[in-house]
Amino acid sequence: MEVTPELIQHLGRLARLSLTPEEVGQLEGELRAIVGFFEQLQELDTEGLAELARPVEVTNRLRPDQVQPSLPQAEALSVAIEQEEGYFKVPRVIE
Repeated sequence: MEVTPELIQHLGRLARLSLTPEEVGQLEGELRAIVGFFEQLQELDTEGLAELARPVEVTNRLRPDQVQPSLPQAEALSVAIEQEEGYFKVPRVIE
């Protein structure tokens, strides 16, 4: 991938940043270094290596869904600042 000042300016526009020429030059060098690291990684022979190694095995700790009684409406509405006809009443946010 070729890193150019035009690419940096384009990325700056996408990020809605106003970059000075000095910042463009600095970011160009930094982005070239980052891309260089990825190019070095592509040169490595990873054939036969495990796809992912973790020091600690991670497992999902999901519980089965269980039907339980829900909060009674009167109890839920007891904390409402305003209520109307059995519902929470909130200020209108969309006109």
